[in-house]
Amino acid sequence: MAEVKITTMALEDSITQWWEPQRTKDGKRRQYRILLDGQETAVTEKTYLTIENLEPDREYSVEILPVDGGHFVSACIRTSPEKRRLDVTKAPYLAAGDGKAMDTRAIQQAIDDCGPEEKVYLPAGIYKTGALRLHSNMELYLEEGAVLQGTACQEDYLPRIKSRFEGTEMECYSSLLNLGELNREGGYSCENVLIRGKGVIASGGQALARSIIESERIRLREYLKELGDKVQECENLDTIPGRVRPRLINISNSRNIRISGLTLANGASWNVHMIYSDGIVTDHCTFRSEGVWNGDGWDPDSSTNCTLFACEFYTGDDSVAVKSGKNPEGNRINKPSRGIRIFDCRCMFGHGIALGSEMSGGIEDVYIWDCDLSRSMYGIEVKATRKRGGYVREIRVENCRVPRIMMHSVLYNDDGEDSGSVPYFENCRIRDTEITGRCLDDKGCWQECTAVELCGFDEPGHEVSNVEFSNVAFGPGVPAAISLRRCRNVTFENISQN
Repeated sequence: MAEVKITTMALEDSITQWWEPQRTKDGKRRQYRILLDGQETAVTEKTYLTIENLEPDREYSVEILPVDGGHFVSACIRTSPEKRRLDVTKAPYLAAGDGKAMDTRAIQQAIDDCGPEEKVYLPAGIYKTGALRLHSNMELYLEEGAVLQGTACQEDYLPRIKSRFEGTEMECYSSLLNLGELNREGGYSCENVLIRGKGVIASGGQALARSIIESERIRLREYLKELGDKVQECENLDTIPGRVRPRLINISNSRNIRISGLTLANGASWNVHMIYSDGIVTDHCTFRSEGVWNGDGWDPDSSTNCTLFACEFYTGDDSVAVKSGKNPEGNRINKPSRGIRIFDCRCMFGHGIALGSEMSGGIEDVYIWDCDLSRSMYGIEVKATRKRGGYVREIRVENCRVPRIMMHSVLYNDDGEDSGSVPYFENCRIRDTEITGRCLDDKGCWQECTAVELCGFDEPGHEVSNVEFSNVAFGPGVPAAISLRRCRNVTFENISQN
């Protein structure tokens, strides 16, 4: 068996490992036996394991053995030592946790005090707060029943910070949780942060968004008037004033950040947004943003080696949106998103997984497997406008269930200067996947849809190219299952209909 890279994350009470899918000699997906200290704890087809309820600062033997024989991996893994709790409800912090009093100052003080051997601890309660700023080498832990509740008051998210929204660097309101400082030329300003527990991190959602949009519309009155008809190039009249909205969690120029086990809800725009960052891991989380315009779940933006798994999405927009800048600015900054891994996720409501539309710095090496997006609106969508330039390439989709696969140009969010070059989409592989040809609309009603839609750009050399479909099953009675325009070297092998 070829050497397999195993990623391991050990906490004081659990061990999590993950790896990419492996196959038997006859091409079937492997099953694995999981042994803890020589005792079998599970048999699974999943490509990760999480062993909980462990003792802190103890060494465990973990073995992963393929059911079909042979040796996969074994390792001695030590859980981390138990950290001292900085309970925000205790002295000297004395957070109320009653959902009425503002707890921003108390929680921020605990965060500021937190060292590498400590964790900020939120017991059950509702902690009303504005923007909070995390730092390197710390942990934020929310007990079950704890809700970190951001307000719907825009003043609670000041000052504005350097950020990037819809592909353009700009000043935005501070997010509820803020990690790192944006600097396209700089290194990492925040690292080794753990945000976890069984609680909820939520913000002001659409109420906060509307307040900010209307305030910003007044501030930009003269600028919007000068734009005149160019405003029609935007998605809608709220697009420009809406770009300053905060995210739920903003991660800039950061690395080695893990978000685990939480419910993440109701950012005023995107929920988890990582910019110019590396090694961001999000697992076992539930995302909820129904009814929030631009309510994306998880957005790697010019970021690398980011991993998402075992998560569930109920989002008002894309469950996942991989991005890398917009038009000439994105081309000049030239920081691609690459090494993105998404697996064992479910979309229960929302648009699905998108690559773009802001992709001018490039998107490459994205691997999606074991995901059920069948209840989404768009399934897996690669998208850009003609102005973008850049590329999307080396995309793999495996063992998924989706309503449709789309690679095409879009007309919305097309404001700004033309980059002078045309995007291209190439080198994509979809295998062992069911494409149902039925999607949910924004009202939650089922609609029939074209199962595969590939449409390149009307510029020589910018066709959708080198796309392979193998072992793909279409849903029963799918009308107009495949639509190909401006494509080159698209192949179908072993195609069936359920």
